[in-house]
Amino acid sequence: METADFSHPSRQSAKGIIIIFAFNAFKFFKKFFVLFIAFGLSLAKKKSFAHINKTVIVISLVAIVIGLLVFAILKYLHFRFHINQDDFHLSTGIFNKDNTIISKSKIQNVYIKQNFLQQLINVVSLNIETAGDNKSEIEIHALDKPTALLLKRELFDQQESNILSGNITGSSEQEQQKQVFFKVSPKRLLLEGVSQNHLKSFAIIASFVFGLYYEFKDYVKDLKIRERIEAIAEFDETTLLGIFLTNVIIVLFAVLFSLLFSVIKTFVTNFDLEVVENQKTIEINKGLLNKVSLSLTPSRIQNIVIKTNRIKQYFGLHTMSVNQAMVSAKQKKNFVIIALEKSQVDHLIDKILKHYTLDSDVDKPTQYYKRILALKILVTALLVNMVAFFIFGNGALWVNAFLLPLAILYVYFGYKKAYYHINDRFVTVGGGVIDTTTNILEIHKIQAVKLRQSIFQKRRQIASVIITTASKSVKIPYVKENDAKSIYNFLLFKVESEDKDWM
Repeated sequence: METADFSHPSRQSAKGIIIIFAFNAFKFFKKFFVLFIAFGLSLAKKKSFAHINKTVIVISLVAIVIGLLVFAILKYLHFRFHINQDDFHLSTGIFNKDNTIISKSKIQNVYIKQNFLQQLINVVSLNIETAGDNKSEIEIHALDKPTALLLKRELFDQQESNILSGNITGSSEQEQQKQVFFKVSPKRLLLEGVSQNHLKSFAIIASFVFGLYYEFKDYVKDLKIRERIEAIAEFDETTLLGIFLTNVIIVLFAVLFSLLFSVIKTFVTNFDLEVVENQKTIEINKGLLNKVSLSLTPSRIQNIVIKTNRIKQYFGLHTMSVNQAMVSAKQKKNFVIIALEKSQVDHLIDKILKHYTLDSDVDKPTQYYKRILALKILVTALLVNMVAFFIFGNGALWVNAFLLPLAILYVYFGYKKAYYHINDRFVTVGGGVIDTTTNILEIHKIQAVKLRQSIFQKRRQIASVIITTASKSVKIPYVKENDAKSIYNFLLFKVESEDKDWM
């Protein structure tokens, strides 16, 4: 078995210079992307701008690249780490020296990533997170994989290392207990992408397109795109049929583009997804351009979220999201297992939450919750009408023919899917409209409980209960005030009387 000595200060691989340079170059050009595009278009038209010609631009770009390369080399030389018996030590900084010390007992998660560039030069990055921050506190950009795995093991005490390292360096008996529990197929990835909530994809695309249009609207007008589309389509905009067909084509194009975006995103993020079941942990490996490998340990998991919808249920697809304390928002997508069957979800829940049960007798919010849902959809409908009127004029009023039945369905399913159930060990809260969402948390991991009540709810003797763990908050919405107080007192009593640690 290969060993490495981490007791003395050492650097990452020299290939880290390439990674640091590429990362900083990407951040630099991303920050000034709009400026570069606008400047480039102006220069293309006028051949020069404020006495700046192409030669000056080339020299400036070369100087920027050299500066970024020098910075990467200096950052690499001043990045050193080592481990003693109890702590991880990191020294960084070019002009201002920083020394970071993290106790091994405070480490929340250690996971290995590999983006596309790291795959090309055959290195991985190792991220260290604690429960005290919402981002990765330490990232070592370039290590060979065996060294990264050994460092991951060393960051935990001997008893825990065999668990959290996925038994990579364990005994042969433990290696035999390691097995691939689930491996996604291309067919299930395709079905997962098709059956997703495409409203989110549409919102991402729309915000991106409108952002580009706002920045470059003068250049878009010069292209006369609208006139060309009208000439090709030959619609008579004075007729209701022409307006209707134009809007239908735009909507269909948006839906198809959102569908394609969802499918591609699903494949790239979850390519070659596999769930490896160890003796006491679950290991997730996935990713195409950005590969990631991480371990889930029951003691560190704060919440479990199960999602599905009618289309997913037809294909037998369920998604499990695992929330740990203060995991980086950017990395939360890596703690998601998609395309699971119901029996596989039940098995993983039983592995993570021992003896979890959900009785058929569950509690529901009061009828007042329907009013809240109706108010939410009304606000959304008003915003949709404003945007549609701004784009299409009076011809956009037809959109309300679709919004009205959708609003009714929103209120109906929003209330139907809402429920909660509390027993001595677990809190289960269900909800959703398009998706059916189930939140599960262990009572002894609750950090705070509070009652929320507006002046309108107070008159109706209604309140909501907010339950907070180290990873997220879960809301039991709009129950009777007496029931809310009973839940509040019960959960506080259980939390204070439990002798288990929350992590």
